[in-house]
Amino acid sequence: MNFPKAVEIIEVGPRDGFQNITKWIPTDLKLQVIDWIVEANFSKVEITSFVHPDAIPQMKDAETIARYVTKKYKDEFSPIALVPNLYGTKKAFESGIREITYVISASEAHNKANVNRTIQESLNELKTIKTDFPQLKIKLDIATVFGCSISGKVPVENVVNLINESIAINVDSICLCDTIGTANPAQIKNVLNQIKAECSTLDYCKTGLHFHNTRGMGLANVLMAMDCGITVFESSLGGLGGCPFAPGASGNIATEDLVHMLDSMNIDTGIDTYKLQNFAKQLKGTLPIDY
Repeated sequence: MNFPKAVEIIEVGPRDGFQNITKWIPTDLKLQVIDWIVEANFSKVEITSFVHPDAIPQMKDAETIARYVTKKYKDEFSPIALVPNLYGTKKAFESGIREITYVISASEAHNKANVNRTIQESLNELKTIKTDFPQLKIKLDIATVFGCSISGKVPVENVVNLINESIAINVDSICLCDTIGTANPAQIKNVLNQIKAECSTLDYCKTGLHFHNTRGMGLANVLMAMDCGITVFESSLGGLGGCPFAPGASGNIATEDLVHMLDSMNIDTGIDTYKLQNFAKQLKGTLPIDY
């Protein structure tokens, strides 16, 4: 297998990791965790989500989180916020955010469950966001790339179409998401090879992968993805996370495990491994859950 010399890891714990926790996490604790992550030298962190609090109550303090982080950290790292729509984008921008994650599912059924829109309606709104907020960097997360808990197998053609549509809209980067954690290494290779063959203008250097670890294959999938040329991965401190609208999806791959594996392979991440491991241990004693 051919592995890169360096890999970029985007930490998504403060957003994807926290969103499934039903018991309220105090805002100060969320901010402390973000401080830990920044101290461990991450360059990009998804810090919150500007969703309606009725949908995901854990994210009701998004504006407070964003304003604190963008004021405290000017140049140390890039804070990213997930937005589901134009309204969320406006709130994120007003709170100081300049890089967003916008999600569209490759599964029509999941997109409807997740954001109550068809795929085409989501694409139309993405075009509006790009036009109305030219100052924003946009990362498109394509959900359910490797399978959907609602509709089952997702045709790769759906993913290819979404990628080509988003390239036409001129998004800044794309992340392919194993939302329910059912992908396997052979599938990763087949899907990425097909995407590479049919999306000739896709910038692989800016294309990431987001794996959940439902069946324990997350790190194996990372290895295969690296062999296919991917060098950007999303993970969550403590392995927390899951999609509220994908029944059965467990947490993400644990950032500390991913970094440990890459370090042992002499693949540079730029992350302070010692601090990361300590913060992961502290996290288990501070969150209002057992895991």
